[in-house]
Amino acid sequence: MASNGSQILRTAFIYFLLSLFQSSCNAASYNVVRFGARADGRTDSSKALEAAWRAACGSTASSTVYIPRGTYMTRPVVFSGPCRSRILFQIDGKLVAPPNYQAMGNSGFWILFTKVSRLTVHGGTIDARGSQFWVCRRTGSNCPAGVRSISFMWSNNVVVSGLKSLYSQTIHVAVSQCSNIRFEHMSIIAPSRSPNTDGFIIQSSTGVTIRNSLIKTGDDCIALGPGSKNVLIEKIACGPGHGISIGSLGNSLNELGVQNVTVRNTIFTKTQNGVRIKSWARDSKSYATNIEFRNIIMRAVDNPIIIDQTYCPSNRCPRETSGVEVSNVRYSNIKGTSTTVEAVRFECSLSNPCRGIRMRNVRLSTPNRATTTTCENVHGSASGLVIPRSCF
Repeated sequence: MASNGSQILRTAFIYFLLSLFQSSCNAASYNVVRFGARADGRTDSSKALEAAWRAACGSTASSTVYIPRGTYMTRPVVFSGPCRSRILFQIDGKLVAPPNYQAMGNSGFWILFTKVSRLTVHGGTIDARGSQFWVCRRTGSNCPAGVRSISFMWSNNVVVSGLKSLYSQTIHVAVSQCSNIRFEHMSIIAPSRSPNTDGFIIQSSTGVTIRNSLIKTGDDCIALGPGSKNVLIEKIACGPGHGISIGSLGNSLNELGVQNVTVRNTIFTKTQNGVRIKSWARDSKSYATNIEFRNIIMRAVDNPIIIDQTYCPSNRCPRETSGVEVSNVRYSNIKGTSTTVEAVRFECSLSNPCRGIRMRNVRLSTPNRATTTTCENVHGSASGLVIPRSCF
């Protein structure tokens, strides 16, 4: 005879299965094809996508916006809330931008989710067809500003998984004014020479996780801008690209800072930078604090570890120093190869020196040459084996 404990467990499991069945029965599904979308890769399906979203958003039951297999062309679309219940945005097909980049307009976005809670975006491919736009940018012609492929604004409790983003005109994924948003199993791809095709730009958001993803771009794999806090980045393959950056910070006086960031278990391959903190050389109340870079591999990276507080393009602030306070930054278990002799560079502000910089078990080498460390206006400590030798 089964024990009372076993019977209780079996009864609980049966109720759990019944609850799943009940929720699946109550869930509503909105197939974009029924709203007029056509999987021919040529017909503009933007109105159909937005109509399916409005139907799902207005449903009192958990809903699915379903994009079946096939290729759907869409101009810029906005999926706005607040919605009445949880929504799954399931992409089994492929969304592509119009072949003429001018058709994207000047809104700055292609696919935008705004004021949405309890959203899951799963699977599929989005292809912004950015190559002709990049040509325009490189030739200096009269080009539009370009659009970000997928953006999330004023949203919370969002999960994005299994999405592939190809050839964005500018930034692939943009997050602003969001909380509790998670990205996983992402593939982000653009050529190394494509301008400003950052993988992720995060700003004014808290509780952001990016994990288990491949990022190949022409700019930063991930950039954390002002107001980013409580961020976890792990198991990322970055390269080509400009690495993972905090900043640039301090572009304005009363700018928000960045805090509580962990980057771990990540591989950089042939990137311009590895882990970087960057700020403008001008007065600011911004800051970067409580940052940890741990368990990282560098493979032929130009600048594996760098703090640069002298950022000033176009030479517009040559007599100023950065007001951004950089403190409590930890580097541990970092190894690999640098393409330059200067594998570690801490170029901190004269008016606000970097403080609490700690290095532990760092081993970076350059083929056939000895690596070096450069330190300006920095205070810190080192422990364990540190190569190149610390200058603290």
